[in-house]
Amino acid sequence: MELQHKHYLAGQAVAEYVRKISVHEHPLLVRLREETASHPRAIMQIAPEQGQFFQFLVALTGARRALEIGVFTGYSSLAVALALPADGHITACDISEEYTSVARRYWAEAGVADQIDLRIAPAAETLEKLLQEGREGSYDFAFIDADKTGYDRYYELTLRLVRTGGLIVLDNMLYHGTVPGDEDHGPDTAALRALNAKIGEDPRVTASLLPIADGVMLAVKL
Repeated sequence: MELQHKHYLAGQAVAEYVRKISVHEHPLLVRLREETASHPRAIMQIAPEQGQFFQFLVALTGARRALEIGVFTGYSSLAVALALPADGHITACDISEEYTSVARRYWAEAGVADQIDLRIAPAAETLEKLLQEGREGSYDFAFIDADKTGYDRYYELTLRLVRTGGLIVLDNMLYHGTVPGDEDHGPDTAALRALNAKIGEDPRVTASLLPIADGVMLAVKL
């Protein structure tokens, strides 16, 4: 089952062409995506071209330690885990036992469950705890895809947790195409618009905003 809502920035035909050329999903990722497509909150799942892109970024950067803020049913964490080396590790943050129970099933089937430390708690609390545990500067790759009004705080905490040269990826940064305009003044759009502006001027990172799926911001810590 295809998720039509993930195609609006590029259009259906372009999205299908991109998938045909560059997306090579693991069979478990296909099954997970299809299972999640019937979920009432399926819009929260990333597009397969994003998963492929994250795997590319992991390979490109040689990442071994990853951080994920917002797991849902586990597509992004599974994609990243499959791309990590055998000694790679993910710290995954979410608040839902129900949603992540699906993720746990697929992690186990893929043989990567031992590489994923799932922490069920508000993400900011988990990130603060990681800093208290001495994890500052220890992560190579981080993905933020949780509540939008919390993004700024997640970004600040994650910036402390990734190493110099580490990569932070933020999803939904164009938010259905509403962020570039000024018509939508809702709290989510306003928070993302402000964070885009902040990251674009942030001397602590070099950044690039890409029109992939719902908008992906890449920020490399300097």
